[in-house]
Amino acid sequence: MEVIMALTVGGMVAGAVYLFLSRQYLRVMFGVILLSNAINVAILTVGRLTTGNAPLIAQGAEVMDRAAANPLPQALILTAIVIGFGLLAFALVLGYRAYQEMGTLDTGAMRVAEPEDMP
Repeated sequence: MEVIMALTVGGMVAGAVYLFLSRQYLRVMFGVILLSNAINVAILTVGRLTTGNAPLIAQGAEVMDRAAANPLPQALILTAIVIGFGLLAFALVLGYRAYQEMGTLDTGAMRVAEPEDMP
C-alpha cells in the first residue's frame, strides 16, 4: 500500500510542477493546492497505513502490544489543511482583485511594477 501511495504522491507532485510552469494565475493556484495535498498524503503515508488498531496503550502496560497508526501525522495534516485553506482563500481573493485592476490573469501581462524599458 505504501508503494501505491508513494506513486500517487509522485504523480501529484509532477502535476503540481506542470501547473506551476503555466502563465495563468489560476493554474498556478491549482498547482499550489495539488502540491499541498501531495504533501499531506506523503505525511499520512509516513505515519503508517494500518487499519483497525487504535493507538491506545492498555491499562497497566508501558508500551503498545501491537502496531498501530501514529496519530501525530494525522493531527499535523488537519492543521495543514486549515492553513492551506486559508492560504488558498487569500490567494484567490488576491487573484480576483488583480483581475479587477488589470483585466487579465496572465502572469506575463501582470508587470505593472516593472519599468517598460527592461528587457
